[in-house]
Amino acid sequence: MRVCFVTGGSLAGFAESGQSAQADLVICGFQAIGQVSYERELKGETNLFEDVALLSKDGQNVVLGGCFTDARGMRRKSVVAAEKGRILGVSDMLNRIDGSAYRAGAGVKIFDTSAGKLGVIVAEDLYFPRVAETLSVCGADAAVCIFEQFSESLEPVLARAQAFMCGLPVLLCGYGYALIADIGGKVRFASPKSPCVYDLEREQEYHLVETRRRGFYRSGRKGF
Repeated sequence: MRVCFVTGGSLAGFAESGQSAQADLVICGFQAIGQVSYERELKGETNLFEDVALLSKDGQNVVLGGCFTDARGMRRKSVVAAEKGRILGVSDMLNRIDGSAYRAGAGVKIFDTSAGKLGVIVAEDLYFPRVAETLSVCGADAAVCIFEQFSESLEPVLARAQAFMCGLPVLLCGYGYALIADIGGKVRFASPKSPCVYDLEREQEYHLVETRRRGFYRSGRKGF
């Protein structure tokens, strides 16, 4: 699977470059789409989601893009997914920290695409390992995390740890930087360039893990 990260510039600028067709999966940071009002989209006053769909149609691929959505004053950090000209859905950040201006969404999402089953981690949800764990248990082939702007080293370390603990590659995209952590917890790819491209091989390993625990006592039933 060839992955293209867009870590700088607008969606329109990237679309004009014609580089979308060179990748199976295009991942765009929050700067590419920006603010999206559902009300204005429905009225036809803006066409930001349509632009994402058209980009995926032109490249005949999958596009995931970070954006700030507004549903009648309810602002959220979100990721929109499109494939070959069709909008697959929108995934919202699940966790709200310290009364942030961005509200919490509901439910993790895995998009079944031609590029594989892609689980989405939205922004600060990366700080909550259970999100990546849920994506892994539910059969995602990879986790795509779209962040705003990274701190010095925290987010890459978390991506590597969750890739190792959950057994799925984590593709991290933010302003000015992109990274792929493999299931061994190692950095497979990292670049500050935009756009940047990497060919990612599919990795899946399964192991039998046994644990002894106290409790779970079940008394024998009689009469059967």
